[in-house]
Amino acid sequence: MIETSLNRDGMEKRRLEAVQDLLQGLTQSNVARKFGVSRTTASRWNRALRQKGADSLRKRRATGRPSRLTREQLQLIPGLFAQGALVHGFEDNRWTTSRLASVIESRFGVHYDHDHVGRLMQKLGLREPRLRTRIQNPPAEFAAPAYPRAAFAAVAGLIVSPGAA
Repeated sequence: MIETSLNRDGMEKRRLEAVQDLLQGLTQSNVARKFGVSRTTASRWNRALRQKGADSLRKRRATGRPSRLTREQLQLIPGLFAQGALVHGFEDNRWTTSRLASVIESRFGVHYDHDHVGRLMQKLGLREPRLRTRIQNPPAEFAAPAYPRAAFAAVAGLIVSPGAA
């Protein structure tokens, strides 16, 4: 199975590799399994391949609102970050998204919500992406209680005790 957290280039590469497999006769189910996607996704890729050709599965330019900061301003942010929060008037050297948002606003006159600044920091390599971790074997105190089926069914009203009208 392939990594699920891919960037745009990685997703395009995966689609184009899947196209090669589809062209070589691999079934949609096998393509889905090989690339770690749903059968619906593999079917969508196959339909696009048949109707519009392999180029239709290449990445397209991202749509969305253009950045309010210029490319040059964005390139200055890592330097501001490297200076540390103390230099920008904060009581300690710890950067938070709110602090960086206020520095961006005072320096460039552009107001960003702290959540968006977090995404900017990640995009600029100033912070690691937060990965959600799943606990494989949760401690016993977090485990759901195991009820016998008959007890659960009785509580749910699915089993009527003998003699009840």
